[in-house]
Amino acid sequence: MSKVLLREYYALCEGGVCRDLLTEEEKLDIKENNAMYLTGLMQQCNVQNGNGRVYPEGVLMREVKTYQKLVKERRALGELDHPDDSIINLKNASHMVTNIWTEGPKVMGTVKVLNTPSGDILRGLVESGCQLGISSRGLGSVRENAQGGVVVEDDFQLICFDFVSEPSTPNAFMNLQEGKKYEQPNVFTKADKINRALNDILGDK
Repeated sequence: MSKVLLREYYALCEGGVCRDLLTEEEKLDIKENNAMYLTGLMQQCNVQNGNGRVYPEGVLMREVKTYQKLVKERRALGELDHPDDSIINLKNASHMVTNIWTEGPKVMGTVKVLNTPSGDILRGLVESGCQLGISSRGLGSVRENAQGGVVVEDDFQLICFDFVSEPSTPNAFMNLQEGKKYEQPNVFTKADKINRALNDILGDK
């Protein structure tokens, strides 16, 4: 049975149940470098997703364990939008997975937005409140089960996680992580601040 490109979509938005999932190093990165981190659900096993596919626990957990090595080596990159192949194009990289772990059947993760052209677009979309999807990309074959669903076979290989515009799993959200505080860039000049102060004074009269 030949392998095909398997892509799954999970919803990303600023909201939902926000928990502090960042390491002290990541919090410091936010404070000192204005870094942006996103956390939440990335994949799930033993549940039929919006694409009609089921990832068996043994298959998905094995691939997550392998993927953790890429995360540790800081090579777990992803792109903005899905390409049509299994290659991660560095020129299109928008983010890096900094942590990935499991909570029962759920695969959770932390993603850092990169200072790249695609990363700048991703940051702008998140800051504008756009709802985006986190999507796994991998290679593998599938078979139909007795319930009419599609089961991913043991030859599945997880490649990466991309950000996309079309979510398929309801109630699977990633959250903007603020650490102590997420600092917005100061876009006001000194003249802007003076004009604002004068307007406030004149407006009181």
